Amino acid sequence: MTSTVRQLLRAKGNTVYAISPGATVFEALERMAAYDVGALMVMDGEQLVGIFSERDYARKIILMGRISKDTLVGEVMTSELITVTPDATVADCMNLMTNNCVRHLPVLEDGKLVGVVSIGDVVKAIMTQQEFMIAELESYITGSR
Repeated sequence: MTSTVRQLLRAKGNTVYAISPGATVFEALERMAAYDVGALMVMDGEQLVGIFSERDYARKIILMGRISKDTLVGEVMTSELITVTPDATVADCMNLMTNNCVRHLPVLEDGKLVGVVSIGDVVKAIMTQQEFMIAELESYITGSR
C-alpha cells in the first residue's frame, strides 16, 4: 500500500499558508504563529517564488543580526525549491526531505501550487501505512482473515 501525495493531501487538506515577498519578516512570523506552522510559501501573485521557514529566520535574521521589522521576506526566503507533484509517493517525499535536509515540500501540478507536505505529514503517513501492514500480517498469521 504505497500512498501518493495526492492521497495525503486529500486526507489532510490542501490549505496553503502564504505570504508576499514584499511583506516583512515580522509579518511572516506573525502569520506563522497565527496558523501554527513552521513555514510559509512565498507567492508573487499566483507564482510560487520561495519558502520562508523558521530555519530561514534563525539563520538569516537572528544569526546575521538583522531586524525582522526592517527585512523583507523576499530578501531572506529560500528560492531554490525542491518540489513534488501529486503523483509522488510518500516514500519519494521522505527521500527528498532526508537527502536535501528540508522539512516542507511544495506540491505543484501543472506549475500551480496545490498544497504543501511537511515532514510531520510524511511521518504520520508512513506510520499509518506500517500500522495497516502490521494489522494485515497479524490477521494473516493468526488466520483471522
